[in-house]
Amino acid sequence: MFEFSVARLPRIEFGAGAINRVPDVIASYGAKVLLVTGAHSYQNLPGWQSFIQTLNSRAIRYSQCKVAGEPSPALVDDAVREFAGSGFDVVAGIGGGSALDAAKAIAGLLKLQRPIMDYLEGVGSELPYEGPAVPLIAVPTTAGTGSEATKNAVLSVQGEHGFKKSFRHEKLVAEYAIVDPELLRNCPPEVVAANGMDALTQLLESYVSTKAGAFTDALAISGLQAVRDALIPLYQSSVDANAQTSERTGIYREKMAYAALLSGITLAQVGLGSVHGVASPLGAFYPIPHGVVCGTLVAAATETNIKSMQSREPDNKALAKYAYAAEILCQQQFHDEKVAHMALTQLLTEWTQNLSLPCLSDYGIDAAVLDKIVANSRGSSMKTNPIVLQDAEIRQLLLSRL
Repeated sequence: MFEFSVARLPRIEFGAGAINRVPDVIASYGAKVLLVTGAHSYQNLPGWQSFIQTLNSRAIRYSQCKVAGEPSPALVDDAVREFAGSGFDVVAGIGGGSALDAAKAIAGLLKLQRPIMDYLEGVGSELPYEGPAVPLIAVPTTAGTGSEATKNAVLSVQGEHGFKKSFRHEKLVAEYAIVDPELLRNCPPEVVAANGMDALTQLLESYVSTKAGAFTDALAISGLQAVRDALIPLYQSSVDANAQTSERTGIYREKMAYAALLSGITLAQVGLGSVHGVASPLGAFYPIPHGVVCGTLVAAATETNIKSMQSREPDNKALAKYAYAAEILCQQQFHDEKVAHMALTQLLTEWTQNLSLPCLSDYGIDAAVLDKIVANSRGSSMKTNPIVLQDAEIRQLLLSRL
């Protein structure tokens, strides 16, 4: 348990108003920056206009690349072709997980000017990546993916023959992760819900991962406590414009930004589990947001893992960890492990309902396509699930959320 290694992490600057430090960080690398942002939401970020004014006042030249939806290989290749000759000193990704993933990939290829398919896992040439990458600053504006702390850029091609795969290397890790909880201020309720459940899923899956250890367990537990205290009230306050300025809501934003950051750190160290295993084909074949997949499946996947272990691996140590997760999230001590397991899955189910997370069928998924999803779910995330699930078990958990 106390033998572990820690993969490279960014320097982390966390706190309200942290975005005001970004111009200084940019200037420490040079006077020319590529800003990779979401397509529209960046315009409404607290402090965005003053941020741009500060860049101008300091003679920092910038270009902007906008990312609409989840990034594709084509988007990355187009951006690299457009900006490769511009001599950027640094790339700043400012946005949700999609913008940050795109920023990682673009920063990794600007100097090489090679197509992303040369390096994409499982579908490309899978050439070894040696860099060099342009230095990256990651500034998340949602609380979910933890992409600011990871080494992988997730790219998608959507459709019948689609895929969702990673460009992954430690050279892609951001130099700085600048996390300002105030940037969550204008997140709509559905984004708070989906991203919050993504963070929760990542924390829970990394906690019971086959590679988990003392270091990641401590972070995962702290993150789960933060989600417990903040996710539902932040979601509720996001529908009330008057609540956005309250001190209590500010604390909820801080806790969810913290939880999302920790979820990125833990997943980067020890991997994930079955929810993310099936999220890859679901997101590739259908237009379902990643956070929605996590939110709608985490309760069913947790119950499936627990029942499978009780049946086939009753001595699996993850059963005790699920019971402890139940005590954390339910804020209650359980003297019977099976009662704790039931309480955990019941709570996760209630959160899924209270956050109004849609079912899979809302995105055109039906029973006829489940075998294809199951067949494509055995990627890297499934390899660290606490038990090897049978195809029938994966199919049943998907069926339960149609």
